Amino acid sequence: MKLGLLTAMFGDKPLKEVLEIIRPLGLNTVELGTGNYPGDPHAPLQELLASKPKRDALLALIKGEGLEISALSCHGNCLHPDKDFAKKHAKVQTDTIKLAGLLGVKTINDFSGCPGSDPKAQKPNWVTCAWPPDYLEILDYQWNEVVIPYWTKQAAFAKENGVRVAFEAHPGFVVYNPETLLKLRKACGKNLGANFDPSHFFWQGIEPIEAVKAIGGEAIFHVHAKDSKVDPRNGSINGVLDCKHYGDEANRSWVFRTCGYGHSLEWWKDFFSTLRLVGYDGPISIEHEDSFMSSQEGLTKAVEFLKQCIIFQKKGAMTWA
Repeated sequence: MKLGLLTAMFGDKPLKEVLEIIRPLGLNTVELGTGNYPGDPHAPLQELLASKPKRDALLALIKGEGLEISALSCHGNCLHPDKDFAKKHAKVQTDTIKLAGLLGVKTINDFSGCPGSDPKAQKPNWVTCAWPPDYLEILDYQWNEVVIPYWTKQAAFAKENGVRVAFEAHPGFVVYNPETLLKLRKACGKNLGANFDPSHFFWQGIEPIEAVKAIGGEAIFHVHAKDSKVDPRNGSINGVLDCKHYGDEANRSWVFRTCGYGHSLEWWKDFFSTLRLVGYDGPISIEHEDSFMSSQEGLTKAVEFLKQCIIFQKKGAMTWA
């Protein structure tokens, strides 16, 4: 496995400065945003598409630091019912696939997206229950009329470019748990898989270690290292579907945390061991969204913590068996 970071946490700094900041940490990879929600401060999408010299310079800069690009990230909502919004996000995604192919990057990270309730809707509609029956009708429309047709086409396009699309399962989008991820993969193609982020599973009550086993190593393309913590009092009173602002930490049912501040070293050791068990030995990319810490401190603490539990080297021979 290789340890790196999503550079969006330092979006206010140029890439050269970011690489100087992380140099002492001894990382192996960087994940670069190319637009939509992560922005593209370190990988300006259109500039790189238009210029081979700029692509070569980016690769040389990364390689010169002893790093590699683990993925390009364009998390967005290409299925948004606002057609202009969806078109913009879909273009970024399509162009990110093209750029990944040109750079030799095998994986792009994205969300699955979420349509509206019907063709006339203006806003996304994330269904969370099966009754009244209107909600099952919405799901039928979303999956069969929007989700599967779109991703069947995009999966084929990505495959043509030698690229895999890794979905970050996230509430608010149609893919938010292992079941919905595998449903989309089965319907649309095996070059669709997971950007596995345990933080989003924790607060839903999903055990990420069991989710790794359910998804399987073939379908896990990339892993985010991010923790979350459910507040035992707030969560037990109000449940975990929480719409309060992330900055209202004292009253929220859960918050994102730096790795080790939500779950123990023992848990994370089991997590990485299970990833290896199912055959995953790819990038582990730190995503900082801990509102209690600066990006610098959150990243540093995460690196120190994760180096204790990630399995870096290939398996050795079983001399004892």
